[in-house]
Amino acid sequence: MFDVRRLRLLRELSVRGTIADVAAALHQSPSAVSQQLAQLEKEAGVALLRKAGRRVQLTPQAEILVEHTAAILERLELAESDVVASLQEATGTVRIAVFQSAALALMPEMLQTLATRHPRLRVTMTQREPETALLETFARDFDLVVAEQYPGHAAPWHPELDRVGLTRDRIRLAVSPGADVGTLADAAGLAWVMEPYGAASRHFAEQTCRQAGFEPDVRFETADLTAQIALIETGNAVALIPDLLWIRREPSVRLVGLDGAPHRTVFTAARRSTAQRPSILACRDALAEAVANLTPVL
Repeated sequence: MFDVRRLRLLRELSVRGTIADVAAALHQSPSAVSQQLAQLEKEAGVALLRKAGRRVQLTPQAEILVEHTAAILERLELAESDVVASLQEATGTVRIAVFQSAALALMPEMLQTLATRHPRLRVTMTQREPETALLETFARDFDLVVAEQYPGHAAPWHPELDRVGLTRDRIRLAVSPGADVGTLADAAGLAWVMEPYGAASRHFAEQTCRQAGFEPDVRFETADLTAQIALIETGNAVALIPDLLWIRREPSVRLVGLDGAPHRTVFTAARRSTAQRPSILACRDALAEAVANLTPVL
């Protein structure tokens, strides 16, 4: 009989890539993880890992075990969810990952709603980029993620995660109030601020500029949208900004519409095995209510 805890370590290794990352995620030492994996190899009677430079790779037999382990963990979570759901009360802790503009626009009202209706529910929030947050929710570091998807840049799909649409917001060109810019093409010779490489918003912004016939001069990189706005306000840069940022603040920049009026999609994702827990349902309901109450200042 395999030890489920050791099987989980093998699955974590398949998801995270290195023993050091597995140890850090599970708050164990690398040597302890290695010892447990070695014991699992003895239980299996076959080699599960092989050296690949300074890293290790899973053997085909290990991949078979990982596939079964994913199903085992999902069934265990389903069992726990069914027990919790039988209580019909949202309790415990929900770990939420959320990107910045959604955190600013939606989380304050969501948390107020939950505190009033579900006082025994504890919610923690961590700011994460969607690509990272989706993977970490799949890996069970978070219970719920608020993620985004830009036109032409699909967010990653992960097994075991569902998706529930939350809202859509328009994306516009933001320039300083005094800038002589009426179209995206007028910004061809200006300095740009964008998120770092790898972010969906960066990919969308670059592709949009290229489709308009120019390569953007990206002089500033920051994932902090408030820092981007400061650069735009002072005339140091321009950027493509989604409308959700203006839910709780009056625009201090001038906004220029883009051809085709592109929109960003915002959605939530949770593991299917936990999606029916009262705590997850309560969080999703509160988020949907916060969206329904949005009052854009545009």
